[in-house]
Amino acid sequence: MKELPIANQTGLHGTLTVPGDKSISHRAIMIGSIAEGTTTIHHFLRGNDCLSTLQAFRDLGVQIEDNGDTITVHGKGFAGLHPASHPLDMGNSGTTTRLMMGLLAGSQFTTKLIGDASLSKRPMKRVSEPLKAFGGEVQLTTNGTLPATIVGQQLHGAEYEMKVASAQVKSALIFAALQAKQSSTIVEKLPTRNHTEIMLRQFGAHIRTVAHKIILVEPGSPLIGREITVPGDMSSAAFFLVAATIVPHSKVTLKGVNLNPTRTGIIDILRQMGAKLTIEERFSTGEPSGDITIESSALRPIHLTAKDIPAVIDELPLVALLAACADGQSTIHGAQELRVKETDRIKTVVAELRKLGVQVKELPDGMVIDGRSSWDVQDPQLESYGDHRLGMMDAIAALKADQPLQLAHADAVAVSYPGFFDDLATLLGGTQHDNDLN
Repeated sequence: MKELPIANQTGLHGTLTVPGDKSISHRAIMIGSIAEGTTTIHHFLRGNDCLSTLQAFRDLGVQIEDNGDTITVHGKGFAGLHPASHPLDMGNSGTTTRLMMGLLAGSQFTTKLIGDASLSKRPMKRVSEPLKAFGGEVQLTTNGTLPATIVGQQLHGAEYEMKVASAQVKSALIFAALQAKQSSTIVEKLPTRNHTEIMLRQFGAHIRTVAHKIILVEPGSPLIGREITVPGDMSSAAFFLVAATIVPHSKVTLKGVNLNPTRTGIIDILRQMGAKLTIEERFSTGEPSGDITIESSALRPIHLTAKDIPAVIDELPLVALLAACADGQSTIHGAQELRVKETDRIKTVVAELRKLGVQVKELPDGMVIDGRSSWDVQDPQLESYGDHRLGMMDAIAALKADQPLQLAHADAVAVSYPGFFDDLATLLGGTQHDNDLN
């Protein structure tokens, strides 16, 4: 049980460089491994999920060196991957699992994927079913969960219209399409994160996006290794953006944060709610990035619908927390995807906010939140449920409490942000410190 800090009267102050983007770190290892030649990765996120991806490719015969500062991947191409001598352990990483299904569907061998208890409950048919359109075969349990057996074989091109708005599913299908004999067209339900498309184009793949949600994949072009610098993770930065917004007398600058338009939904929401923030963009030939400065602000309610959800799916627990601090009633609809994350994030967010004294109603696809500037804590024992984002949301919410709160299973935050509590302590101490976590 970890005791959580309460904000002092001066608020949060300082400058941080947040960890490398989790989604991009995963993809840098994957695409570097299936490319030809050497890929060098800077600012890689050494969280548990990304380390699961790194180890999986080592198990598939890829030489990957880590000197503590830089990751060097000696790519082998799709055809150079070797069958693993044992099942690949995905840990808690849904991204690793779902993208690997598409990446290995066109291999010449069979691979088994396993995961921890939490991951083994998450739905995987959303990937295995669409892969059938490309000739892929992924065998799951009768419940559609892990363990999964990927029976590698020659794939063919397809035209596929996605049933869910999911960057993970889309990425798996793109990896499959790259190994097909013919070109493919993938149509998204709604536009989602495009990190896979951006990075594959950097490595030389022929991928085009038309009308924001139609992806055209032309296989046959070799991927060539290159140097990648991973920008700061917007989902990690979001915790401190929210903290500085809701804690009085705060001002924080976060450096080198990923500003991909598919990831800046939390910025748009903060602005809609009245937050005071400025952005200084940096030049980049790949993913856009920049420095964000934010300070404490009075907030207005927010009303989100299904079209708003994909751009802020990982930050929705924080959006709920912002709504809890706003003056009035906020609504979140169309977020049923939250129920199949590391936890049922609708249910668990509602439970945690109620412990803090927030008036919140659970809906099948979201929640209704009655916000106000202060709360009356009902239960000082908060719980991460083993979900990294819930644990960090609780820690940020606890900053506003008028009594010490405790967090059970606080170690879950290491999945995406191993140094979170250290960085939070830095900002509470008011130290001007550029902590460039690797």
